[in-house]
Amino acid sequence: MPIDKLPQVPFGAVYFRKSNPPPEDWERDYGTAAEDGLNVFRHWFMWSAIERRPGEYDWDDCDRQMDLAAKNGIKTVIAEMSHTVPDWAYRRFAHARQLHADGRPLTSNMGVSAATGGFANNGGGAGALTMNAPEVKQAVGAFLTALAKRYVGHPALLGYDVWNEVNYAADVDFSEPMKADFRLWLKAKYGDLDTLARAWYRYSYAEWDDIEPPREVAAYPENFDWLEFKRHNYYDQMQFKIDAIRAVDKDCMIAAHGVGGAIPNMAAHGSDDWLAASKVELYGLTWVPSRRGFKPWQNFFGPDITRAASRGKKWWHAERPGGPLWLQPQVLGRDKEDGRVMDPEDIRTLTMTSFAAGATGVLNLRFRPLLDGPLFGAFGSYGMDGSRTPRSDMASGLARWANASAQKPLFEARPIKGDVAILVIPEAQAWDYLLNANHRPETYREAMWGAYRGFFDNGIQADWVHIDHIADYETIYAPYPIMLTAVHAKALADWVKAGGTLISEATPGYFGDRGKVGTVQPNNGLDHVFGAKEAEVEFMPDIGDRIRLSFDGRPLKGGGFLQSYAPTTGSIRGSFSDGRIAVVENSFGKGRTLLVGTHPGIAYFKESNPENLAYFSDVLRWAGRRQALSLSNPALHGRLHVGPDGQRVLWLINPTRSAQRATVDLASGELSFGTPYWAGEDAFASGNEVQVSARDALIVPIG
Repeated sequence: MPIDKLPQVPFGAVYFRKSNPPPEDWERDYGTAAEDGLNVFRHWFMWSAIERRPGEYDWDDCDRQMDLAAKNGIKTVIAEMSHTVPDWAYRRFAHARQLHADGRPLTSNMGVSAATGGFANNGGGAGALTMNAPEVKQAVGAFLTALAKRYVGHPALLGYDVWNEVNYAADVDFSEPMKADFRLWLKAKYGDLDTLARAWYRYSYAEWDDIEPPREVAAYPENFDWLEFKRHNYYDQMQFKIDAIRAVDKDCMIAAHGVGGAIPNMAAHGSDDWLAASKVELYGLTWVPSRRGFKPWQNFFGPDITRAASRGKKWWHAERPGGPLWLQPQVLGRDKEDGRVMDPEDIRTLTMTSFAAGATGVLNLRFRPLLDGPLFGAFGSYGMDGSRTPRSDMASGLARWANASAQKPLFEARPIKGDVAILVIPEAQAWDYLLNANHRPETYREAMWGAYRGFFDNGIQADWVHIDHIADYETIYAPYPIMLTAVHAKALADWVKAGGTLISEATPGYFGDRGKVGTVQPNNGLDHVFGAKEAEVEFMPDIGDRIRLSFDGRPLKGGGFLQSYAPTTGSIRGSFSDGRIAVVENSFGKGRTLLVGTHPGIAYFKESNPENLAYFSDVLRWAGRRQALSLSNPALHGRLHVGPDGQRVLWLINPTRSAQRATVDLASGELSFGTPYWAGEDAFASGNEVQVSARDALIVPIG
């Protein structure tokens, strides 16, 4: 298996992005990396830098990277960057330039993360040319074939990364080749033009060529089809690249990495981590706290969603920062604690957080900083000249520790299944994006992240589950189920009927197929599942923070929408402040449901209030579940792993600047601590008490 070629724990960095680092430093840098325990480099092998003229390839820099890797015992992942378009191709295939909705073509620019031309810089992973044009697709295939033939069997080759930061821009592609393929896709889906016309409420199509992709972002059937087609289109292109490489090299590993962006960018930007991970042997993520947030829940969120999408496969933190980020003011923070300045302890905390979440490897997104462009000096743990720093010394220590034979059992263990799963419904996100794109209330994002935070801040491990995989869990929380297709509504009902426990926030399945409102709410038969029908509904998220309710007599703040109920077979568990029924419990088949007529997750996301924090603990108890791991101190964050031999391991992360102590409680009963795999100077584990050093981890086997 290609995955078997991985080191025990892949630990390294992204190194070569032409024209950085300088060629005169390469041999020294490789020697330093090998001495420091790094075992994997990833490089950007850019089409625009290699095929300098049609059919004329300059492999010199790439060859030297591969040969130096083999000499120094470092495995190589080739990041194929076929979306970097050679200038000759941009001219030759001018008719195939991707177009924005307003008709502007994507331009060929200098790269932000590489001082090389040919980048579209459109916020996505697609290049300036559309691969829907056969001649462009053929040229990309020829480059990938030449690349694979060049390095097949090379002793340094570990595999290929076929999509860097999985996503694409929201407002492309409106080129003629893309439109032609859209029409073919629609013809295959609907069969004839009249059927399509009725489905789209457009009754005057005379020819297939009359069909245009929708420029307006709105919640209509044509927009849902456009989003679905784009997803199929770009992921089919991903598969084309995989197939082109596999045709030459059947044994290499195929990898890709996203940005942990399925929430909230699956619909608009195609960040479908589940689909991407299904196509490769090793998936991963880029997570840069200075851009995404440096709070503990944020540093767990990206790894957690990547683990969920990988569905049992190995995955890695494909790019995490090891140095500062300059000249980019942050929305999420206003001081040096927002992740912009990384010190050695930050590197340790981030690395151990990813490992605690289940990552099987870590790469820094720079070995050393770039010397050109707007990201000069950023992210590298080594110095601008490649010299060692306290940050690189920390990374080196972690690399050596992780790959020592004593840690083999530790990294064979995997995280246990979460106490509850948070439901990801692609069509609900699509509906929210299409309806709200112009005035941007953040109901979806806040509901999903708020629920995750609510469980996280209680020390409850909440996994993410795609609606197609609900059979993997017994208890599911649905923060924003506002649209459900008939197929998905039935799957959810069947899951509950078979014994599942479902907790849902307001308006489950309010919109059905093609974005149509159901005349009975909850829609598509879900009123029977929840044992209640809608009495009234209010869609006023701008004043949702005024909503007040109770659950089992305890006060609770709402947010987003308000939906009140008339119970049928269900029983009342809570009311709004004006007396309308807010919470209904029901038994359905062998399962149970709890329907909450607003979005407590939104309220908790906006204001970390104690009432809503208690709610997320209360609903888990209502579900009859006891969290597997409880810590008395919320400053510590813990995860349990289990090895193939049944050995359990407790990972504890302390992101604070002082030592933290806690008592540990396991749902499975008594515990006894073994000899730690990792512990700081003032850390200990004894009886049921632990202490974790500042900005450090404690990793200990338990009996």
